[in-house]
Amino acid sequence: MTTMAQETAVTPPTHSGSGSEIRRHELAAFLRSRRERIPPEQVGLPRGARRRTPGLRREEVAHLSAVGVTWYTWLEQARDIHVSVQVLDALARTLMLDGGERAHLFQLAGATDPTPAANCEGVTEAVRMTLDQLGPLPACVQNSRYDILAYNRTYARLFCDLDAIPPEDRNCMLLVHTHPDWRSAIVHLEETMRLMAAKLRASMAGHLSEPAWKMLVKRLQTESPEFRENWERYEVVVNRTKIKQFRNPYVGLLTLHHTDLWLSPDHGARLVTYTPVDEETRGRLEKLHLLATETGTG
Repeated sequence: MTTMAQETAVTPPTHSGSGSEIRRHELAAFLRSRRERIPPEQVGLPRGARRRTPGLRREEVAHLSAVGVTWYTWLEQARDIHVSVQVLDALARTLMLDGGERAHLFQLAGATDPTPAANCEGVTEAVRMTLDQLGPLPACVQNSRYDILAYNRTYARLFCDLDAIPPEDRNCMLLVHTHPDWRSAIVHLEETMRLMAAKLRASMAGHLSEPAWKMLVKRLQTESPEFRENWERYEVVVNRTKIKQFRNPYVGLLTLHHTDLWLSPDHGARLVTYTPVDEETRGRLEKLHLLATETGTG
């Protein structure tokens, strides 16, 4: 079986006492400490009578992260090996790292975290103020990879409780394929998934070698049979304005015009807005905005 570990390069260990060597030892200690704090039951594994490790074993972390056991052992031994961002992302998910811990992991590995949680290009204070002022209309800022970089209070409750989703998982493509509440809010789910896969393929043409894009596609292929099927169709669709319908859990059916307003052509950042098609939807949006404003300020 091919694992992500096979994408890494191994070089002979060094003993120079350099900054990179110190970071490797810090990384090894950090990984061990995070591994040992996770009970096997938390990830669906049996504890067993002979378990001596307080948390997960090395081989369990390797298996859950789809990397080789020997390679992961070298990583915890502070060997001089290069780690791809795909592997770091997988380890962060397996070890259930929060935002600060994830940033620490990437810093120790000397890598740049490509997720939207680490880099929100195109979102200035002026843009955030515009988002707030658009209420009660739902609005957010997305990039061409469908990462949600910022959003207003109405959008925070349009599909589900978006505030409760970790920033690194706030991606429309990922949510529509894997998040139960988000999926249940889409009236025409099958059509939407096929259209979004075609849009992603069109957008990806200019980003084929970028780690963040490859990470997203790999994760979608792993977690969603529907995405795998639609991705293999090799369909391509460009963005277009259209009417969409959502079943909101708080106010009911919403019929909305979807509009993209491009903010940063170089990065693909765009302001996504939803405006009501009819008066009934307008009234429901106002109710949703009031509810969202009362229940959260993040």
